Amino acid sequence: MKARGLSAIALVTGVLATATAHSQQSPTPARPDLNAIPEKMPFNIPYGPSISMERAQSVVQAAITEARKRGWEMNVAVVDPNGDLKTFSRMDGAQLASIKISQHKARVAARFRRPTRAFEDAVQKSGFNYILTLDDVVASRGGIPLVEDGRIIGAIGCSGGAGSQDETVCTVAAKTINK
Repeated sequence: MKARGLSAIALVTGVLATATAHSQQSPTPARPDLNAIPEKMPFNIPYGPSISMERAQSVVQAAITEARKRGWEMNVAVVDPNGDLKTFSRMDGAQLASIKISQHKARVAARFRRPTRAFEDAVQKSGFNYILTLDDVVASRGGIPLVEDGRIIGAIGCSGGAGSQDETVCTVAAKTINK
């Protein structure tokens, strides 16, 4: 009985020592100040006229060319400034669930006037978990606004791979507009 009690104490002591060592190795990141008031409005890019169908299709083609070069099957959507679908392409073999996801990423990037990576970083790095309560948000990379002459003319969304793959393909395609 005495040996069992000593074993239990040793086990609890070991667990506590391990937990203490782990907490000392990875300090808790500082929580962001949600009451901070920025001097300027963030992500305040004005909306412009809608991207034409021809330009939207050329952006999609740039994304597909990059995805093919890398051997990645993607779904690619381009939307107008309101987030309404302008054109879409699904590569052969692309994940079916990513059809709607690519469109969602493009819509969010256009309506919120920022790359969807900003939402991912807000949740993952800054602890702004309230972001997930906003209507129509997607906190995943792969949505980028298309900006011409300082105005948003649409956005591109890519999905089908890891977030980093989606973002890579989107970035290459967005650079055909974003200079």
